[in-house]
Amino acid sequence: MKSTTLVFCISLLLSAAPAWADSSAPAAAPLPGESVLQLPGLFTDQSSKTFHLSARRGTAQLIGMFYGSCQSVCPLLIDSSVAITRALEPGQRSRLRVLLVSLDPARDTPAVLARVAREHRLDLAHWTLARTDEKTVRQLAAVLNVRYRQLETGEFNHTSALILLDRDGREIARNENLSLTPDPQFIAAIRGAMQEP
Repeated sequence: MKSTTLVFCISLLLSAAPAWADSSAPAAAPLPGESVLQLPGLFTDQSSKTFHLSARRGTAQLIGMFYGSCQSVCPLLIDSSVAITRALEPGQRSRLRVLLVSLDPARDTPAVLARVAREHRLDLAHWTLARTDEKTVRQLAAVLNVRYRQLETGEFNHTSALILLDRDGREIARNENLSLTPDPQFIAAIRGAMQEP
């Protein structure tokens, strides 16, 4: 998705959304127009803690979409993310955050997300598995260019992608080639993002 299209998409979503920013928070520089972190909606993580995407500003991160009952591509998406983080130097690995958001909020409760995290032995100091309402799922998928549809079986067909965001939530790179051997170009993009001031 081109930057101008992304800016328009986010602007359109924000114009139709209620104000959600915490007015008691200290004033910060506005997020760039193409920042994914501007999206409204409340998210709930595997520990039942709630957050807005804007709270994740400040460091580069990987973001993707999955669902907990998936038995094929989604486990590979998670394992590919783990392989990517392991390919980084320890200092970079400690600063990179990973956010995977469920396409299936009806079934992916915090308890289910916690189970998935345990099964994949995810370091929850750096990883977040989250759910949100269906409207926000659609908005996030649109902005990330993740196409999905639910089948009659309850399973989902969906784009499997890991998107690298900079510290302000702008897309830097995208990887749809899931593998336990990380793409060197994607790793290089992450390393570059981690060197940003």
